[in-house]
Amino acid sequence: MSQQGTNRPGGSAIALSEAYDTALLDLDGVVYAGGEAIAYAVESLATARAGGMHLAYVTNNALRTPDAVAAHLTELGIPTAPGDVITSAQAVARLISEQVPAGSRVLVVGGEGLRVALRERGLEPVESADDGPVAVVQGYGGPDLAWGRFAEACYAIARGVPWFASNTDLTIPGARGIAPGNGAAVEVVRIATGAEPRIAGKPLPPMHRETILRTGAERPLVVGDRLDTDIEGAFNGGVDSLLVLTGVTDAAQLLAAVPSHRPTYIDADLRGMLTSQREVTEADGEFRCGGWSAAVRGDELVLDGEGTPLDGLRALCGAAWTYAGDGSCTLDAGKVLARLEL
Repeated sequence: MSQQGTNRPGGSAIALSEAYDTALLDLDGVVYAGGEAIAYAVESLATARAGGMHLAYVTNNALRTPDAVAAHLTELGIPTAPGDVITSAQAVARLISEQVPAGSRVLVVGGEGLRVALRERGLEPVESADDGPVAVVQGYGGPDLAWGRFAEACYAIARGVPWFASNTDLTIPGARGIAPGNGAAVEVVRIATGAEPRIAGKPLPPMHRETILRTGAERPLVVGDRLDTDIEGAFNGGVDSLLVLTGVTDAAQLLAAVPSHRPTYIDADLRGMLTSQREVTEADGEFRCGGWSAAVRGDELVLDGEGTPLDGLRALCGAAWTYAGDGSCTLDAGKVLARLEL
């Protein structure tokens, strides 16, 4: 089993669902998109669960409650209990509860998921800056969140009330494409106030702590589609990660990843949890995976051989990440990725 933080994708001699006791799965772009299950997700998760792997669903989306998320997953054919869902709303509610007295009022700019999480921590959600809040919390409120909610946050922050945010994802995937996420809404309040929020969600430690506290995972594997939240969160938590290419990250972005954004494993979709992972080897500056060999020659990424596109991508990651070292690979990858049809 490989550890996170290396300059090439790792390998595993056994299926990842056997190598790790708990999968910490992102939802949007990994399990579903636009409310519909992503191809192979339902079957793959059922097989992993039947083999003894604990499945936990970890989302930066603070809009829906764990009960609602669990019900949705169950409707999709993925039996899930509310306790198997961990949200950034829960993480930020714990963060606030550790800094204010029990029973304190908190101004909510967001949806029901935030209100439920605050009540779980013994805090009282309120709607107005004039309700005497001791904290402001902002989370994704969906497309119907009224513009006036941002004004209430600004009024309270201007009075010196501390500001918290569930997460700062700039975008969120949906059935029709990519839409503005909570991070875009946070920017509205930041621009208006000049303040900076305390942030709880991925990739920051409060979210990882919340996840471990709620799941009891001893050998967790983070499974996600975002380099700057899922994979960086795993890196910050010192645990391994699997990037699936069903969401926002494409092959070119992966090759350009900085060290904290480099996943331990790479696969097309959640079927990757059920298989061993072919190791990337290096000799004389060439990185081999399956039938492929990748290297940097001059200022060009080159790829030789044949095999599955994923093995070619893994070999290219080894070459690009090693070339980049602690930075980001800026070499043009268009030609080699076109050959892989990625």
